[in-house]
Amino acid sequence: MILVAVATYNEIENLPTLVEGIFALLPDCHLLVVDDNSPDGTGKWCDDLAERDDRVRCLHRKGKLGLGSATVAGLEYAVQNGYEYVITMDADLSHPPRYLPSLVQSMSPNDGGEPVSVAIGSRYVPGGGVEGWPLNRRIMSRALNTYVRWVLRLRTHDNSGAFRCYRCKTLERLDFRQIESRGYSFFEEILYHLKRLGVRFVEIPIIFVDREHGNSKIDRSEAVAALKILTRLALFGPRSTP
Repeated sequence: MILVAVATYNEIENLPTLVEGIFALLPDCHLLVVDDNSPDGTGKWCDDLAERDDRVRCLHRKGKLGLGSATVAGLEYAVQNGYEYVITMDADLSHPPRYLPSLVQSMSPNDGGEPVSVAIGSRYVPGGGVEGWPLNRRIMSRALNTYVRWVLRLRTHDNSGAFRCYRCKTLERLDFRQIESRGYSFFEEILYHLKRLGVRFVEIPIIFVDREHGNSKIDRSEAVAALKILTRLALFGPRSTP
């Protein structure tokens, strides 16, 4: 069974279209919406849908606690409830649902090698790309991914994107208490921890489409904080847990 986990904050304009697209391509999956008390009514819309569709689950949080922590909540929910795979994606339609079947199929390669633990929807492999970004944002994203590949010794090319499929059996081996990031650096940090487990990654090309409705949740201060966390992780390793 597959769980699609979507973190939301003020996504009432985008979520209905996204949900329709998800179920059109993965009709048997379950959907978990992790909502950070959106004032625009996103959470209520999700509750109303869940009453009509038993494939939908809603997790309500008390406030805007960060995309990273919302994603952790979705991953932990998938592990605790016995799903085989959990897919994470943005709620703003920047991750087109048409790529969902390819993500799932890539988890079971035909090359006879070890099973894939994480399939990444990648902007930065041949065939991938970005639509709608200004030049400065393209440069910033490329620079961040180049830096992260070097400092964390990752071989994957798109380490900051949220569009991924995880094998839940692999996630069971992670100690989520070691993950420091609560914001956008979560996506790089979890790859670092998974790499330490020696698991297999694959990247499939996607075209990332900039959001049409709502506002981006990231700002410069959060980007700086993310770089600090990732640099500290590279220098000193993961923090110890009780």
